[in-house]
Amino acid sequence: MAKPLTSHRPLLAVSLKLSALVLFTLMQALVKVLSADFPTGEMVFFRSLFAVPIIIGWLLYRRELSQGLVVKKPMGHFWRGVLGTSAMFLTFTGLSLLPLPEVTAIGYATPIFTLILAALMLGERIRMIRIGAVAIGLLGVLIMIWPRLGGNNLDTAATIGALCVLAATIARGFVQIHIRQLVQVDHPAAVVFYFSITATLLSAVSAFWGWIMPTWEQALILVAMGLLGGVAQILVTSSYRYAQASMLAPYDYTTMLFAIVIGYIWFDELPTLVMLGGAALVIAGNVLVILRERQLGLDRGKDKSVTDPKA
Repeated sequence: MAKPLTSHRPLLAVSLKLSALVLFTLMQALVKVLSADFPTGEMVFFRSLFAVPIIIGWLLYRRELSQGLVVKKPMGHFWRGVLGTSAMFLTFTGLSLLPLPEVTAIGYATPIFTLILAALMLGERIRMIRIGAVAIGLLGVLIMIWPRLGGNNLDTAATIGALCVLAATIARGFVQIHIRQLVQVDHPAAVVFYFSITATLLSAVSAFWGWIMPTWEQALILVAMGLLGGVAQILVTSSYRYAQASMLAPYDYTTMLFAIVIGYIWFDELPTLVMLGGAALVIAGNVLVILRERQLGLDRGKDKSVTDPKA
């Protein structure tokens, strides 16, 4: 979906990226608002369905729709869709059970798991700096989820929520591996387009287990979830036309600030010091990887531009 870097305009790139991250965080807040009244599958359906027209319109504007319809590895797109949809289901479940900042913080572990999976599945070499980054990141994850796993609380809703978000993070790691393989043979537009279609179809199956008829107000919120997700995906993709991925990657962590503000205003949630400490370690591990890749001159802009949409 993203074209190669067209010009170096860092201020525009950062503005696009931050706007996308704000919209993604707002979308997650809307999911949390509705999570008490609607089944997860129904919310995933609306999130996916109403992102489709936004993405199709963007592909038409970029004259890339034809490229987005032709694929050489259809089964690869199918499994990418299954994994991405599963991650969305798990994240939405976690949002219904955990504070928004905590879901955001655990989600930062995705690059760490991607690095591990890349070594196991793609044979990528991990040297000492990256091994250290993985160790720091995993320690941070353990610190964040340990309060949810300790004592006699293994059957509590919060424990289930933490495990769901952690599982979603691992699933997104698998998604990244699939994307790296798919973009070698198919246009990035195809990766984005077929994920949206697959997620819509797969989530529609959940209707057999019962959906709830929304009120007009609730229907507007459900539609807004999809529109926010679609627009945010376009903004984050566009940002990589004006700056390298390694430059923009650290801005991902501003979502913690957005999540803390929105969580406090909407849900009266505040992060704990333990959660913030764990999140800091995960971020530190990710920053080590970013710095190492910058040092090696690795540009993963193509991969980053089609990463799994924030759930």
